[in-house]
Amino acid sequence: MKTLNLAMIGQGFMGRAHSNAFHQVNHFFDTAFNLNLNVVCGRDENKLREVASRWGWSETETDWRKLIDRPDIDVIDIGAPNHLHAEIAIAAAEAGKIVWCEKPLAMDVAEAERMVKAVAGKPNLVWFNYRRVPAIAFARQLIGDGRIGEVYHYRATYLNSSGLNATRGNTWRYKKETAGSGAAGDLLSHLIDLALWLNGPISEVCGLLKTFVPGREVDDAAITMARFANGSVGTLEATRYGTGNRNRNMFEIHGSKGALVFNLEDMNRLQFYDVNDAPENGMRTILATGPGHPYVNDFWPPGHLIGYEHSFIATLADFLKALHEGTEFHANFEDGLKVQKLVAAVEESAEKKKWTTLA
Repeated sequence: MKTLNLAMIGQGFMGRAHSNAFHQVNHFFDTAFNLNLNVVCGRDENKLREVASRWGWSETETDWRKLIDRPDIDVIDIGAPNHLHAEIAIAAAEAGKIVWCEKPLAMDVAEAERMVKAVAGKPNLVWFNYRRVPAIAFARQLIGDGRIGEVYHYRATYLNSSGLNATRGNTWRYKKETAGSGAAGDLLSHLIDLALWLNGPISEVCGLLKTFVPGREVDDAAITMARFANGSVGTLEATRYGTGNRNRNMFEIHGSKGALVFNLEDMNRLQFYDVNDAPENGMRTILATGPGHPYVNDFWPPGHLIGYEHSFIATLADFLKALHEGTEFHANFEDGLKVQKLVAAVEESAEKKKWTTLA
């Protein structure tokens, strides 16, 4: 097995999720790589030492620039605040590193375009991990097999109540200079990525942004209507003020032959309706843990539930497979740029109060 030496920049929530995936990927998947957790980098030395001890990182560092030219680092994993993504990714790519980056890819489209240019021809990844939830991957399989027919409606919501916690208002995610946007970049970006992956390109949007806290520079809620290239219409809504919901990432897709419904808060199940079934039977609830479902042979036996962390493990496994085979991985920086352009289009539409067409 070839060894990949990792440096992870960011020690918070995503740092834990990524660290777990680095440890677990070879426990579940047969990859061609051994991952060496070389350096974890962050701003708080005390927290860094704790993270390093808990997750098995060999070294700590407070200045990410010192990592870029180190010959013993093969991969730079970016989980830092959004305003640092572009600078780190471009420097790492120019130094010949493999680059993995959290979403949203950048602060704006211009940054994202520079990042895409920097990684051209080099392996790269954006952590749109929900693509690897088995139930969502199975939904895509059903759509690809024509099981729901011509799509009419795509409806998605990301309801989070984190904005109700007043102490979080002072964190980087709620500041324009460090986050770039609020719910639009943080939550709506996930909905957009899944919409593109499941239902294809979006040609036009009509957006609305709302900030509930006086003086706050970023949006607390983002809502958009969408016209898809396949002729279907959609609505996508993301909010940090979805009282009563913790992480309700949900979509409904209605077509000529059937329908699909998914909710991340019940992530092992997918609802499916087939018009050929007796109408009184309604939707079937499918426990997407096999047999015959995505990733069923990689985690637990059929019927045994998996969790949020497994989506990161599967994302990493698929990337390592693509790296070994020399094939293109998705979601990559180009996919991240597509999402960034749509977030910008929603923001432009909300500002101008009219539909915005995607180029």
